[in-house]
Amino acid sequence: MSTTIRLEPLTAEAFAPFGDVLDTSGAPDKMINAGLCGRYHDRATLDFSDGKAGISLFDAQVRTLPLTLDMMERHPEGSQAFLPMSHTSFVVIVAPDAGGKPGQPRAFVTTAGQGINFHRGTWHGVLTPIHAPGLFAVVDRIGSGANLDEYWFDTPFTIGGTT
Repeated sequence: MSTTIRLEPLTAEAFAPFGDVLDTSGAPDKMINAGLCGRYHDRATLDFSDGKAGISLFDAQVRTLPLTLDMMERHPEGSQAFLPMSHTSFVVIVAPDAGGKPGQPRAFVTTAGQGINFHRGTWHGVLTPIHAPGLFAVVDRIGSGANLDEYWFDTPFTIGGTT
């Protein structure tokens, strides 16, 4: 039997232990392009042990709720940012570290226009779009060496419903 985890709205305060929320909340830091574009400056902290920042494109299959969470992963050598390339929401699953494995997972649902940046070493679920298309720009570490830890749960969790 699995434990059900309810979806929470994604807010900067709730997500702060795991990473950065990337959105256009508040006033722009400055106006550019002859006053026609608001710049929301430096919204994420990129953190890499070595290597360089790279931009990749991920095209993920759309998922439906409820979801089964049986595995989480983390990237010990670098942060990882997910920027949706459409104006749709997606599910973000994270957990604190509990002695080298994921602790109690939390699940967030973004609003259209939000992206996220996982801090280096944050346990997270896989990319989970819930609306088509599932196209994302991803900014993460490009470098040599292993940068992926996976943890498979003995008893999976069910992700569904909202708080």
